Amino acid sequence: MGAANMRGARFVGSVQAAADYLAPGAIEVNRYQAEIFDLVRRRFVLGQRINQVPATGQPSRYFEQLTIGTASFVDPRAIATTASQPERVEKVVTLKAIVGQINYSIFDVEVNQQQGQFPYLEAKDLTDQVDAVLKQHDLKLWNGTDTDLVVPTSTQYYGISGQINSAPVLGGFNQVKTIGSSSSLVDGTKTQVAGMVARQDFEVKPSGFYMNPLFADLFDQEAKTVQLYYNEVEVIPGVIVKALPTQAGLLPLIPDAGLSVLPSGAQNQYSGAILSEEFVEYHWLTSPIPRVFQLGLVGNLAAQFVIVKFGAVVAKGPNYAHSWVLTTR
Repeated sequence: MGAANMRGARFVGSVQAAADYLAPGAIEVNRYQAEIFDLVRRRFVLGQRINQVPATGQPSRYFEQLTIGTASFVDPRAIATTASQPERVEKVVTLKAIVGQINYSIFDVEVNQQQGQFPYLEAKDLTDQVDAVLKQHDLKLWNGTDTDLVVPTSTQYYGISGQINSAPVLGGFNQVKTIGSSSSLVDGTKTQVAGMVARQDFEVKPSGFYMNPLFADLFDQEAKTVQLYYNEVEVIPGVIVKALPTQAGLLPLIPDAGLSVLPSGAQNQYSGAILSEEFVEYHWLTSPIPRVFQLGLVGNLAAQFVIVKFGAVVAKGPNYAHSWVLTTR
């Protein structure tokens, strides 16, 4: 067989391999829908509701007031008193960094552009990488592995769960509530909120109960025969949740998949956070949203984009303004 015939044979073989079907008058080749089916989770609820404030520096600093001055009753005809003063302490929040990177091969980008089948793909992939930074941010707001806001022990955030669970008991009220496996979730939660509101040393205002959707489902199962769920609250645009009547008013039950359900033997351990949301802050540097930087082309002409986000989360007053709720079912 001549060289030309060999080249023709190879060409026919490659077309047959690429075609779905060959017949007289028909060559069917692969075609795809122009839209990519994509339900990948990108954000969690707390990250979209958290209070965003600019950091004061590295570390970010604020003052917390623990007491006011004292007063006493005296004999009105023999007035004598002792001066007192409020107690304030300095608090710091060490900022952290989250980064992501995506590289575009110039060859692959130009092939995609020339095919014209997914014209939006370059922009989508860059947006997805930004979302990857935000997804990591949202998750670690809850469960970041650092254990100290002052002297970091990890490059991650000091998660809200760790801040509340490791806070010392203040004023005799335990901010970590464990509800027994056979006890009422509704009653246990309402009692914990009542205890927070009843404090005489701090004026606590719980505004949301965050939990994994499976934990929220346990509340639904328990409360379906109780007149609890005529109350609804919109927590983010388009998301309406049920609210639990408490001594602090209506407490929204907010499902957030960023909170995990952990195996505990033959059962599961569920956890949730009763937050005074105005006192949960994300201290950001330069911008509260991720920033995208395009680096110079490397030797193979690949374009490099780096996404960066600087900041840290703090739950102010972790031992009185918030509570952590645990149960095993």
